[in-house]
Amino acid sequence: MPEARIIITSGEPAGIGPDIIAGIDPSRHDAGLVVIGDRQMLEARAAALGSKIEYTGFGEKPSDGAAIEIIDQPLSKPCIPGQLDSENAEYVLKMLATACRSCLDGHFDAMVTAPVQKEIINRAGISFSGHTEYLADLCNLSKPVMLLVAGQLRVALVTTHLPLRAVADAIDEAVIRQVIGILDHDLRSRFGIAKPHIKVCGLNPHAGENGYLGREEIDIIIPALNSLRAQGLDLGGPYPADTLFTKNMLRDADAIVAMYHDQGLPVLKHVGFHNAVNTTLGLPIIRTSVDHGTALDLAGTGRASADSLAAAIDSAILQAGNLNRESSANAAGA
Repeated sequence: MPEARIIITSGEPAGIGPDIIAGIDPSRHDAGLVVIGDRQMLEARAAALGSKIEYTGFGEKPSDGAAIEIIDQPLSKPCIPGQLDSENAEYVLKMLATACRSCLDGHFDAMVTAPVQKEIINRAGISFSGHTEYLADLCNLSKPVMLLVAGQLRVALVTTHLPLRAVADAIDEAVIRQVIGILDHDLRSRFGIAKPHIKVCGLNPHAGENGYLGREEIDIIIPALNSLRAQGLDLGGPYPADTLFTKNMLRDADAIVAMYHDQGLPVLKHVGFHNAVNTTLGLPIIRTSVDHGTALDLAGTGRASADSLAAAIDSAILQAGNLNRESSANAAGA
């Protein structure tokens, strides 16, 4: 199989994105790595950190694969590590759009994203709730699915970046069926799991306690799960979230579905912070990301870990390989 081509967006320039890119070892990944961002800034940050990373121009990668190619996209304004500037918001979004379209056009097998700062993009007057939603818009997709992976623990979300007050109103049978359907499909195609067993959290404490603590389980979640079971999906739940995330309950689960962001992700990040990977399911492209933010206080200090970025690259390579094998098998069987 030809070597995968992975494009990496360097994220918020004042954050640790440039630092963690400088901290990876391209030779340990079985893929061609290309980063997009301001070349002068990326090289200067790497030099300041004492990194031995070798950057080379796009299309000039040496045969030994020890360098990262750069698609040079100049900053709107020079940046200082740790100091946000809204003038670079368009720069950040342009990187994402370029990488996404390059994957849609087949030039790359996957994109990996370093963290961005939602606050500064919105401060620039641009409505932005996160990578997941932004990339879905670029791909004309109404409902992406956020999946975070730490080792064998996989957690998908029914709702993503919403205020807690808005969560219950955003959950209905249709959205639950859509999220779990996408999750089941992509666990098979991208992760190579032949028959995924998916366990689902309730929304309310104790999963509603038979309606005493809320009726969303009875009126919405259970009917949605029964509909999907009738289609052949292997589902468990809804379970109380406080007992679902225990070793015995997780042992036979290929993935967990949480109803909202902070129901599932604190557990996952406790298990695998700095080694977890965020991936967006349902897109026509593969997108993975680090599991952390911009860490402005660490930018330029040399204390930022590149482990999550390395894991995100490995996950992108794994998913690309599985999709390529599935495509080849489908073509052979046609």
